[in-house]
Amino acid sequence: MPNSKKKEPSSASKLIKGLEGVVAAQTSLSDVDGENGRLLFRGIPIGELVEKSHFEEVAYLLWYGKLPTGPELETFKDTLKAQRTLSKEAMAILKLLPTTTHPMSALRTMCSLMGSLDPRAHIVNPEESQRKAYHLTGVFPTIIAAFFRLRSGKEPVVPDMNLSHAANFLYMLNGEKPTPEMEKALDAYLILLADHGLNASTFAARVTTGTLSNLYSAVTSAVGTLSGELHGAANQYAMEMVLEIGSADRAEAYVNKLLDEKKKVMGFGHRIYKTRDPRAEAFREIAKDLCVKAGKTSWLEIAGVVEKVMMDRKKIPCNVDFFSAPVLYVLGFPPDFFTTVFAASRVAGWSAHIIEQQLDNRLIRPLAEYVGPQDAYYIPAEDRK
Repeated sequence: MPNSKKKEPSSASKLIKGLEGVVAAQTSLSDVDGENGRLLFRGIPIGELVEKSHFEEVAYLLWYGKLPTGPELETFKDTLKAQRTLSKEAMAILKLLPTTTHPMSALRTMCSLMGSLDPRAHIVNPEESQRKAYHLTGVFPTIIAAFFRLRSGKEPVVPDMNLSHAANFLYMLNGEKPTPEMEKALDAYLILLADHGLNASTFAARVTTGTLSNLYSAVTSAVGTLSGELHGAANQYAMEMVLEIGSADRAEAYVNKLLDEKKKVMGFGHRIYKTRDPRAEAFREIAKDLCVKAGKTSWLEIAGVVEKVMMDRKKIPCNVDFFSAPVLYVLGFPPDFFTTVFAASRVAGWSAHIIEQQLDNRLIRPLAEYVGPQDAYYIPAEDRK
């Protein structure tokens, strides 16, 4: 019989499940300070960016390492706008996708397709990756909004080049120009989710990049990773929970039942943040303002009860998914589209990490501790029992 004795790990190796606490890369993009509940983009607090900046400027900050001058920002916006239009070939493929396709699967497919349609996709260097970053960041909202409308039996809306990135996204989704409050809410969401250290999807993008694969492949890897329930899909499930609760008077009993059954309450807790999620704090008042002006305060009332029960019983603060869920819903996104909006934001951060990886690349190849049998041998088929 094969020797089943476990192989002892070498003194130099130590298994750390989930790589928790392991430093696998250096970055100058974002500082996720879990102990103090802070998030900085290139050294600037996230709350300051939400209050004073907008998504296009934040994308520039992540990509170029500084805030742009006035002329630089205008050139950046124009370059990004030029990438909004989806080609006839790409739109034809999008229309072939079954309407039952999950929106994240549709986005993953179309992201890969963008690489197939780009004759320079195979060229891997920071300059080419920057060009591709503009393309994917500009076109992701168009893909998402077009698939939403196609699924609803409507024709896609042509991008409006006079609108901001956030306003155009909502215009293509709903077919009408958004109010200033709607534009501000989506813009704030896009800023808050643009980057977040070496999270699972960003790590996937950097691992793919480390093999010298191109940006389209790396972002496709990231989109697939983001779609998981333990990563980007949490906001979808948070809203589905709120919808299932239905009214504020049912919220306390609903959450208590989940906790009594040892089940997860979506939108609470975070792997990194130990005190608070600064993104949730920055988004709280924006969410309140939008929902009040839209006459959709019921979602806020439910959220308030859920948050109180979680703090009273578990002392666990909400994360960014909790308040972003009702905001995205009020803006017109169905819950299963929430993660695609997350991707439309995070593609800016993914692209910045991909370029950062290319500038100082080393193949990412961790070890695995083998725990199978030792000294096994082959048994011919006729002798197997």
